[in-house]
Amino acid sequence: MSDFQTKLEQYAELAVRVGVNIQPGQRFIINAPIHAAEFVRLVTRKAYEAGAALVKVNWNDDQITRLRYELAPDESFEIGPKWYAAEMEELAVDGGAVLHVVSDDPDLLKGIDSKRIAASQKSSSIVLSKYREYVQSDKLSWSIVAVPSDSWAAKVFPNESPEEQVNTMWDYIFKAVRVGEGDAITAWEAHVKTLNEKSDYLNNKAYKQLHYVAPGTDLTIGLPKGHIWAAADSISQRGDAFIANMPTEEVFTAPLKTDVNGYVSSTKPLSYGGTIIDNFKLTFKDGRIVGVEAEKGQDTLQHLVEMDEGAHYLGEVALVPHRSPISMSNILYYNTLFDENASNHLAIGSAYAFNLQGGKEMSREELTERGLNNSLVHVDFMIGSGEMDIYGITEDGQEEPVFKQGGWAF
Repeated sequence: MSDFQTKLEQYAELAVRVGVNIQPGQRFIINAPIHAAEFVRLVTRKAYEAGAALVKVNWNDDQITRLRYELAPDESFEIGPKWYAAEMEELAVDGGAVLHVVSDDPDLLKGIDSKRIAASQKSSSIVLSKYREYVQSDKLSWSIVAVPSDSWAAKVFPNESPEEQVNTMWDYIFKAVRVGEGDAITAWEAHVKTLNEKSDYLNNKAYKQLHYVAPGTDLTIGLPKGHIWAAADSISQRGDAFIANMPTEEVFTAPLKTDVNGYVSSTKPLSYGGTIIDNFKLTFKDGRIVGVEAEKGQDTLQHLVEMDEGAHYLGEVALVPHRSPISMSNILYYNTLFDENASNHLAIGSAYAFNLQGGKEMSREELTERGLNNSLVHVDFMIGSGEMDIYGITEDGQEEPVFKQGGWAF
């Protein structure tokens, strides 16, 4: 077996045993691009070996997606995927697991009317709203992993020959998920422990607010009473541990919806809906986005913020050291799964119920009363840099350093 094949086997094992953590008798759905077939077959075999009762694969294809946006009638984008929503809701209720294999071309929908993209995003978000609530309450086990595509690898490594671009991309993905350097599962156990030490510290502090200061950023974010800082691992409703993002370097919580004031500037491009949004700035007053500026993708960003009322507010606050392994690779991935783990980030839209004490058992109305945002969307965007300082503000108004020059201050 070649070195690459060995790593691919380890990656598949990691996705099954640590990512979604398949249990005997569990149903398992894999959403994946058709060019990832070899990896998906490995994951399927590993899942059955772990005891999965049934593995179902939903395939997608960038070229077919592009053809729809180019040729379908306008009313096509008002049709949400009810069939998929029903399948995923049933999976969540049954305590199943889902793996999303991402490999998006960052420029897939370049040149497409932003109104079409916005309509498609909104119709999908509406029919998937119940499933999204299940995900944000840890009703099921889920994880996201990545495989290269020719177009994605070419975007990330434009100076390499076409035959080397995908190979290089695989090398970086393996390194990011700790495959190829000893036992990956043991390495992840140690990594999770380190992240949990940071979240434990912040939970003990129970700061009232965070104050972000960096070039182009001066932002104060309130935190709700009873907020919880989470790290890599989560626990599903049936009691199974899983890791939602692989890789992951963040600890995160939910902001107080109505207590965000100031302005924040992006530090990495955002790939959203098949287009790139770059060099943008958001201004907040009493939690609400009141100003949107972008050098690239202004219309797409504006449509995102106007998706619904909740899209005018934040749903996540995440801390990632600027000197994290992914950041130190000095690679811009044009993919949120990787770029968010190289940078402090925030999310426009809905908050996770598990970021509040007792939140998993609360209704959406109860979560709203406690200060958590609700929206059809949840979109992360990157704001961190080596020049960012963050201060935790205590209940009595004292400021304590949490980040200094992009790194942990404790």
